[in-house]
Amino acid sequence: MPSVLWFRRDLRVEDHPAILEAASAARGSGGGVVALFVLDDRLLAASGTARVAYLLDSLRSLDAALGGRLTVLRGTPRTVVPDLARDVEAETVHVSADYSPFGRRRDAGVEEALEESGRRLVRTGSPYAIGPGTLHTGSGTPYRVFTPFRRAWLAHGWRGPAPSADEPVTWVAPAPEHGVEALPPAPDLGPMRLPRAGELNARRRWADFRDGALSDYDWGRDRPDLPGTSWASPALKYGEIHPRTLLADLEPAMLDDRRSSAETYRSELAWREFHADVLFHQPWSATRSMRPVVAEDAWASGPVEAERLAAWASGRTGYPMVDAGMRQLLAEGWVHNRVRMIVASFLVKDLHVRWQQGAGHFMRHLVDGDVASNQLNWQWVAGTGSDAAPYFRIFNPVTQGLKFDPDGAYVRRYVPELAGVPGKAAHEPWKLPAGLPVGYPERVVDHAVERDQALADYGRRPGAEPRSGA
Repeated sequence: MPSVLWFRRDLRVEDHPAILEAASAARGSGGGVVALFVLDDRLLAASGTARVAYLLDSLRSLDAALGGRLTVLRGTPRTVVPDLARDVEAETVHVSADYSPFGRRRDAGVEEALEESGRRLVRTGSPYAIGPGTLHTGSGTPYRVFTPFRRAWLAHGWRGPAPSADEPVTWVAPAPEHGVEALPPAPDLGPMRLPRAGELNARRRWADFRDGALSDYDWGRDRPDLPGTSWASPALKYGEIHPRTLLADLEPAMLDDRRSSAETYRSELAWREFHADVLFHQPWSATRSMRPVVAEDAWASGPVEAERLAAWASGRTGYPMVDAGMRQLLAEGWVHNRVRMIVASFLVKDLHVRWQQGAGHFMRHLVDGDVASNQLNWQWVAGTGSDAAPYFRIFNPVTQGLKFDPDGAYVRRYVPELAGVPGKAAHEPWKLPAGLPVGYPERVVDHAVERDQALADYGRRPGAEPRSGA
């Protein structure tokens, strides 16, 4: 009698505890494991073209790793999963636990439907080193500030990578009459270029980073003009690699001259887990500010909001660092983390557009779009989140560019109108003796004016004191 392994955000075969449980259950009843992925139209509709294309590429890679035995069905999981389990006579359906608001609701519905036919949903592992909801303060409440959370996260620790199965897993596929579908063709990406998906590609990229750029990650992570990041976020989004694997691989670096960079990278993984924990406890934070920072009339609205949002989204604000970031998003489905903060601050604090608008645009275009990380990072920049970061911090897009893209290489890479502007002058093209290069727009706002306006808005927030920006 087989068991079913329902893949979701765990599209890999190594370091996968749920595979071990599914294989053990199948061996105990003399059967194999049916590998299932459900194409849920609700999730596909909420995903941008980049994420759908990456997902399909990852599924093709997973299918190859399973010897062509991945079963793909389209429909609502509450119906599809119990129907398949019944058809193949599986008593258990195995999953990695999903802690997102949507995933928890979906899994509860599937579990209920399985129980109606005497079957079980078995959760083993999760996409995190430490599952959301595990850590609490001394008073038993969830953590609201990152630094204490990180201390507790490090003190708690995590298991090492899951071992490989003692025996090869026997993957079996249902007969064609069970409604198995082929993967649909990938959507047309136009000029967009995405990283190759799949577990093997994720591990190769990680190994290259671990053995190379990790050494300089402490400072290199802030330089969008240099290849200083791991590009692991798409793989973590779909579980092509588990954070346990990354954390285990960082251990040797903790013992040599890479220690500081390894600790910094480990903290980035902790931020991912902190945001997942916050969303677990407060699922409404995906759409609503966790705390108000300005009065409602401080936000742009109507045609003004629409015009500013359109200029920002298309990379035509007249501020090169902002425009380069937004054009990178459209070209690659990804944006460097430092630049994400710069463009987010500009939208919220220079253009006075609500963070939800920016977060929604990111989720439509990011290949690594993850609800917890995306929404709560936007709240961090906007100052509306739970963490104690200064809500009044306002990034200056020019000084940020000069500091983190000192020669203007990043700007010239993504803003072709500025390709002929040498060095750091690319960050202030309005100062060029010949005027703005042909085709490049005037600045949509004056940063100094909008910074003062933002601080004034913060100053009239109930209970707030006006402060200077950063």
